[in-house]
Amino acid sequence: MLQDYSGIGVFFIVGLVFPIILLGTAWLVRPKRPSPEKLSTYECGLETQGPTWVQFKISYFLYALIFVVFDVETVFLYPWAVQFRSLGWFAFVEMIIFIAILVIGLWYAWKEGALEWM
Repeated sequence: MLQDYSGIGVFFIVGLVFPIILLGTAWLVRPKRPSPEKLSTYECGLETQGPTWVQFKISYFLYALIFVVFDVETVFLYPWAVQFRSLGWFAFVEMIIFIAILVIGLWYAWKEGALEWM
């Protein structure tokens, strides 16, 4: 029975070891002579003027989150639509529940004003 999961174990080990090897290699080949010029902040070739911490309106992030939610919905909805006939009524009801949850989330975002640009 343990042999059935050997592929998962190998995948897990490679997933742990590979990033460590990449980070170690990057550490070995990186330039190791920092100078004030190399450590200076680079923004379009000019030194920053004024405060560098600028606050963005939260609505930009809310737009991005709502986009991601409906993008993920498409990722789940497409394979379901392809196999719709073979899945039966149970999968249909589950997809209706899934879409209802997303519609409730959209309604809540709309109600809170997350979709108003200004």
